[in-house]
Amino acid sequence: MNVAKEVAPAPHPALPPEVLETPSPSLRERAGVRVSVVALLAVILLATPLAAEAQAPARVPRVGFLAPLSFATDTRLDSFLQGLRELGYVDGQTIAIEFRSAEGKPERLPALAAELVRLKVDVIVATAQASTEAAKKATGTIPIVFTVVGDPVGVGLVASLARPGGNITGLASVAPEVVGKQLQLLKEVAPKISRVAILQNPNNPGHPVVLRQAETAARALGMQLQVLYARTPAEIDAAFAAMRSQRAEGVLVDRNALVLVQRTQIAALAAKGRLPAVYGFRENAEAGGLMAYGANVSAMYRRAATYVDKILKGAKPADLPVEQPTKFDLVINLKTAKALGLTIPQSFLARADEVIQ
Repeated sequence: MNVAKEVAPAPHPALPPEVLETPSPSLRERAGVRVSVVALLAVILLATPLAAEAQAPARVPRVGFLAPLSFATDTRLDSFLQGLRELGYVDGQTIAIEFRSAEGKPERLPALAAELVRLKVDVIVATAQASTEAAKKATGTIPIVFTVVGDPVGVGLVASLARPGGNITGLASVAPEVVGKQLQLLKEVAPKISRVAILQNPNNPGHPVVLRQAETAARALGMQLQVLYARTPAEIDAAFAAMRSQRAEGVLVDRNALVLVQRTQIAALAAKGRLPAVYGFRENAEAGGLMAYGANVSAMYRRAATYVDKILKGAKPADLPVEQPTKFDLVINLKTAKALGLTIPQSFLARADEVIQ
């Protein structure tokens, strides 16, 4: 009888013990991949908020711009924007400017200044004294940069030109000798005049300072000064009527917002009264006035951008000295001079920055 024998399986080829006890390389590799993927996902998840934070856009500084006149009337705003561009700022991209204009109604300035404070702007640029005073009353902390302010120390805006103190600094528009120079120029083109009217807006807080300077200069030049005031266009008409009745022979028109807005009216009245007139704004001569001598306001607007830049970079207004004007413009309207029967010396024309034919 045949008995089946159990056949033992063939022995496994001899392998070193360390190989038999070690997991398959492919399993190790797969396990390693799983661990790497999990670790990578964790790193990505942890890094995502940091990356998002790093890519968040930087805060754009906000600048308030407060003006008494409409921007259509005071076109020198372009000079301020040009100054910013020269320093690398672009409105709407690297800086945001909040424009506010009283549109020739100064009573609106306090509310507009308060609005800029509520917007939490980083700095306020105020043109002219009325805007600066409104901004000063609205905030004692937000930096204020003023332009076209005649005597910031005399009217109490700053403690001194060298050390303004507080939160206000900027650019003064009238140097002490300007009014005297205006009367001297008027005497030069019309040597026979002796009675000169000065037209001022009593609402302009700086007018007493200008009047004192004019009185001193008039005495030195042997002139009699007649002071007339105008707050409105109708009062301008009345002032020129008074000049005729008082036999004024010339007129010095003080710088203020009303004079700039009503420059065509004033030029026409001076021409009608055959009165040689000197102004502080070149726009008055461009509108038909005889001549203008005063600080280059466009240069001041452009310079105001430098103050804004310094403040945005951490400077304190109290440490930034108030600048006085260094560039003055002499503009003569030759057409008006001929209409008045005045012969302007060639030496005078050679000194002019602009001669309007």
